[in-house]
Amino acid sequence: MAVKKKLPPPSSFSKEEQGGGDRNPSNPSLVHEVLDELRELSSLCLPITAMNLLVYLRAMVSVLCLGRLGPLPLAGGALSIGFTNITGYSVLFGLASGLEPLCSQSFGSKNYPLLTLSLQRSFLLLLLAAIPISLLWLNLSPILTFLGQDTSITAIAAQYCLYSLPDLLTNAFLQPLRVFLRSQGVTRPMAACSALAVALHVPLNVVLVFSLRLGVPGVAIAASLTNLNMAMFLVLYLRWARTCEATWTGWATAREVVGEVGPLVRLAVPSCFGVCLEWWWYEIVTVLAGYLPNPTAAVGATAVMIQTTSLMYTFPMALAACVSTRVGNELGAGKPKRARLAAHVALGCALLIGFVHVAWTAAFRERWVRLFTPDPSVVRLAAAALPLLGVCELGNCPQTTGCGVLRGTARPAVGARINLLSFYLVGAPVAVGLAFGARAGFGGLWYGLLSAQLACVALVSLSVLGQTDWELEAMRARKLTNLEVVGVIAEEEMKGLIGDANGEV
Repeated sequence: MAVKKKLPPPSSFSKEEQGGGDRNPSNPSLVHEVLDELRELSSLCLPITAMNLLVYLRAMVSVLCLGRLGPLPLAGGALSIGFTNITGYSVLFGLASGLEPLCSQSFGSKNYPLLTLSLQRSFLLLLLAAIPISLLWLNLSPILTFLGQDTSITAIAAQYCLYSLPDLLTNAFLQPLRVFLRSQGVTRPMAACSALAVALHVPLNVVLVFSLRLGVPGVAIAASLTNLNMAMFLVLYLRWARTCEATWTGWATAREVVGEVGPLVRLAVPSCFGVCLEWWWYEIVTVLAGYLPNPTAAVGATAVMIQTTSLMYTFPMALAACVSTRVGNELGAGKPKRARLAAHVALGCALLIGFVHVAWTAAFRERWVRLFTPDPSVVRLAAAALPLLGVCELGNCPQTTGCGVLRGTARPAVGARINLLSFYLVGAPVAVGLAFGARAGFGGLWYGLLSAQLACVALVSLSVLGQTDWELEAMRARKLTNLEVVGVIAEEEMKGLIGDANGEV
């Protein structure tokens, strides 16, 4: 499979490729350009948001089933969900995110062989990563016991984790496939296939959990089967509709896939760090809640809070994925001004979404929590902290969207540094200090999140709005989609994890 393309010297780039000619002459005003970009983003974002909501609905149904089984299954299932997110799903999702700049910029530059080959390399990378992850999942019980978690909660968590193992294999294929399709604007089929799979998720839970009385293992099996259905429905649709016939250039040989997998790894690793550092902080809160007084109620309330923030996260996550695609496509096509406009419009939308979250969490806090569990101790803790979680979204929405822009420009290391600084050098000390030092309890954990989000949004805004040279990013995109130099660009991003090599943050 040939993927090498001759890279023209900078002087041979057209005016449009250098950023001077990508303004639509028929819509010269800024207002028209913003409206055009809103239409582009919405055409991508609405199906992705719908898909994310459906995926969230699947997770919420699982937590609702755990809650109906009782406080102990809810706490154990929540602890297991946190552990699998920390050690598994966040890693696979983060590694797949490293595919975003390669796919979106390759599609924008019409380098379809590199687009296809990158997908296959991502399959291999995630399958290899799933091996050590599965070993961790098999040893959940001794790990949590060593950490001092309650033994009854740990037993339930280990049971849930064991039956979730097949889901690792499914996600190793599903996550890269989603990035591959999204980079080409193929979003509606993903939403439709997710809807069909989630429609089957409820009867699966009813049969496995309550009819067959499998309890907690039934919840885990139903979740795994639903993800498998999503992947199968999507593959069947693509074979039937031949949607990607023009961009799929066929299966490569093992030598081609393995031969130059290094450049993808060097982009995927900082992307993984950026995603994991944020996801891990949320899930570590679940572990910290287990050390508070009345750990069953605290962990159960944390489960409700995590599910709520997961719901709110579906909107900026979809926006981040779509702006990553828009920015990558435009940079790959040599249109830096359009890429900059996409970034700015998306950040404005993210801020608006944040205000919506503030409003509904304040207005419906107690009624929302009661959807998950009737336990009064859990309701009291979660309802008191929910408005604070809504305020956090004023920082989380722009921060998540800004990280999407950074991925689209192939600068994942910048996002990783921001998350490391904000969540672990700011948020974690504040959370631990308030919850345990100042004895603020459950609420102190979420004030720590608020401090982390404030730091995040300040640093992301500085990086995306203040320190991005879009013409330079267009030049880097031309290099990134040329296989001969992609390793050099990726290695520059890896250096960003340990130093400010490019002066971007």
